[in-house]
Amino acid sequence: MNFDLNTIWFLLVGVLLTGYALLDGFDLGVGALHLLVKKDEHRRLLLNAIGPVWDGNEVWLVTGGGALFAAFPEAYATVFSGFYVAFFLFLAMLIFRAVSIDFRSKLPAAWWRSLWDVNFALGSVGAGFLIGVAMGNIVWGVPLDEQGELTIGFFDLLHPYALWMGVTTVALFMMHGAIYLHLKTEGELEEMIRGWIRPCIIFFVISYVMLSMATLLYVPHMTEHVRNNPWLFPLVVLSVLAIANIPREAFHERPGRAFLSSCAALILLMALFGLNAYPDLVHSRPHPEHSLTAYNAASSQTTLAIMLVIAGIGMPVVVGYTAAIYWIFRGKVKLSETSY
Repeated sequence: MNFDLNTIWFLLVGVLLTGYALLDGFDLGVGALHLLVKKDEHRRLLLNAIGPVWDGNEVWLVTGGGALFAAFPEAYATVFSGFYVAFFLFLAMLIFRAVSIDFRSKLPAAWWRSLWDVNFALGSVGAGFLIGVAMGNIVWGVPLDEQGELTIGFFDLLHPYALWMGVTTVALFMMHGAIYLHLKTEGELEEMIRGWIRPCIIFFVISYVMLSMATLLYVPHMTEHVRNNPWLFPLVVLSVLAIANIPREAFHERPGRAFLSSCAALILLMALFGLNAYPDLVHSRPHPEHSLTAYNAASSQTTLAIMLVIAGIGMPVVVGYTAAIYWIFRGKVKLSETSY
């Protein structure tokens, strides 16, 4: 991998999208688990566990999308036009989640709160699933012509590999969210959540193993870099060890370490995804020579250089803001008069 401006921006976009998956991933996982608790107090605790941070987490998605638009405009245009319906549904899911969090506490009626609880859970599962479907299509490849244009129907995106990537993504977020909730709750609710972690881990591991087998069999270009560069294999080993360490730490009642292991696993999986895809941003199938890459879909070198200066100023602000929010709202979640 040559560290020119194109590669640097490929990495920066990957870092921003990884930050989104890492942070909003447990938000979506909490939403997917939301209906497993029945008491209103417990559901409020789940909402308030993510209440101070969920909107800030989505800043990483906006920043990643903006970086993709500015650095690789052709890839941005192709993806957002070809996946228009899928992305519209994804944004609708995020909006439903946000509205549900805010509207739920407007009335004390049980039917009202149940309505928004269902919307919150469906929006969370749907958003996570659509993220996986989009990633599955990027991995599998989409039909691009010589101009890099994509014409594909929404239902054409729903092939078995992409659908299973969606299921695996939801499973990963559920595991990530359950561990986060174990870290943030106490008492009866914490005991209940502790019982969720093992099934969530099993669900994710089974999904991930099946997805890995399908990738090896049907998407060989996504393992080519690891096969040709043995020095990358330790990343595979580290990702497996990080996943294996999650149940170990949870069993020994160390939720903080379990959450760090879950974060490490997610980061390593995203790193492997990016390294194996490089330099492709949008893989073309069945004509890989039409793929949009970090080179043929990029802005000018002058634009990339100017943006790198701007990113050098802006990214520390985003990281600092995120770190400050998590530090301020550290510890177990408590309900108060201002809680959701």
